[in-house]
Amino acid sequence: MLTDNGRMQQRLTDPRFGHWRQYWVQVEGYANDSQLDQLQLGVMIQGRLTRPAKARVLSDHEKQTISDRNPPIRERRSIPTCWLCLELREGRNRQVRRMTAAVGLPTLRLIRYSIDLMDGDTTLSLKGLSAGMWREVTSAEDQRLQRLLSRSATHRSG
Repeated sequence: MLTDNGRMQQRLTDPRFGHWRQYWVQVEGYANDSQLDQLQLGVMIQGRLTRPAKARVLSDHEKQTISDRNPPIRERRSIPTCWLCLELREGRNRQVRRMTAAVGLPTLRLIRYSIDLMDGDTTLSLKGLSAGMWREVTSAEDQRLQRLLSRSATHRSG
């Protein structure tokens, strides 16, 4: 989500609010169960253990929705890659890249796919958008975002 509202950006990205963010990550190599378990339990980066995360390999259907990057970042003809779905509740600097590298899966491409507003409704996501496309938030989404800001203002003053 792009916004010029500093309060909104801070409310959505500050780790203390714990919004789940979903990333689709292309990594070098194939992820095994042990690596996925490590990502889920937390890995040590910069001397601190990350919070537990959710990690899985993307389904074939999900992978079909990802547009090729043109031009590609790198040409890797002989090195296999796979796509992971990684969900985090914290947002440390370059965290996804550092986490995948820590388990032996260097990140090649990273897409922030969705964010959960933690209001019981659906996540805000890129679903249905092709590469380079954008859309305005719907009026219902805008109302949800405004409620989110009013909850944080109440939380601060209460």
